[in-house]
Amino acid sequence: MKIIPTLVRVGLCYGIGATLTGCMTSTPVYDTHFGEAVRTARVMQTLNPQASLNTDPVTGVDGRAATTAMDRYNSSFRAPQSDPNGYTVGIGTSGGSLSTMGQ
Repeated sequence: MKIIPTLVRVGLCYGIGATLTGCMTSTPVYDTHFGEAVRTARVMQTLNPQASLNTDPVTGVDGRAATTAMDRYNSSFRAPQSDPNGYTVGIGTSGGSLSTMGQ
């Protein structure tokens, strides 16, 4: 009859262990590494990390050309070009290569 008290003790130990396991958290480990992947990807994709410190003016583009380029860019959003229908690709072209393959 010693088996039942032993099983009760084992069950009680497992119950206490399971309860204490619920109190333990692993988030400090995760919190210390939170955001590392994003920071690493950002650093790897940055060409010149010190670019914001460069105060030299941009050379090679005059004001009139830059203004025209910006106006053209902005107007492309006001009146975008219509995209061709994706289902008609290759239909209606002249001089197809299939007609010359048999010769």
